Amino acid sequence: MTVNDNGATPTTTIKIVNVQEKSLLAAFFLTLLLGPLGMFYSTVVGGIVMTAVYIMVFILSIFTLGLALMLFFPAWIACIAWGMIAASNRTRMIASV
Repeated sequence: MTVNDNGATPTTTIKIVNVQEKSLLAAFFLTLLLGPLGMFYSTVVGGIVMTAVYIMVFILSIFTLGLALMLFFPAWIACIAWGMIAASNRTRMIASV
């Protein structure tokens, strides 16, 4: 046992963090079936952003007599991609710790 300069015994603190990995398959199917709501599994910020995008597209489609509904499909694909990337990054971050 060693003693510091001030006469105290040094202590080591270990923090244990329980963080689960995010499944890429679950992220894919949740965003495929639920769109922006499925993104809340992998990224809360992404889910909020894409839900706001969908609300804006819906409001825009009212003013354009449904023309803006063509934006729903590309936004859905963006939800799937963003959700998968977020789940992958989360898993990679946990693996590096």
